[in-house]
Amino acid sequence: QVQLMESGGGLVQAGGSLRLSCTTSGSVSIISAMAWHRQAPGMQRELVASITTDGRTNYADSVKGRFTVSRDNAKNTAYLQMNALKPEDTAVYYCGARRIFNTGYNYWGRGTQVTVSS
Repeated sequence: QVQLMESGGGLVQAGGSLRLSCTTSGSVSIISAMAWHRQAPGMQRELVASITTDGRTNYADSVKGRFTVSRDNAKNTAYLQMNALKPEDTAVYYCGARRIFNTGYNYWGRGTQVTVSS
């Protein structure tokens, strides 16, 4: 099994920055891609950014140029650097991990709240 734990959320003013971390533990060798998703109240969970084992990234249009996803495979940790935050970025941010040879994301953290005030 794989466990994921997010950290780094909080309250920030519009235009500010936050860095989220996702630490994995357990059978980490079975993980391929990792991703950050978010879910605002009353909304569906949406993909924010993803990163493969070899560093290929993908971003939602709404965060391109503002957010950067990265990972440190030696530390089994993924990061989401969020700059120029907007009130519409307010959501619970979840880290997900994909099991190798699978699609979608099979493991999830409990989420961390990000609140951006105007």
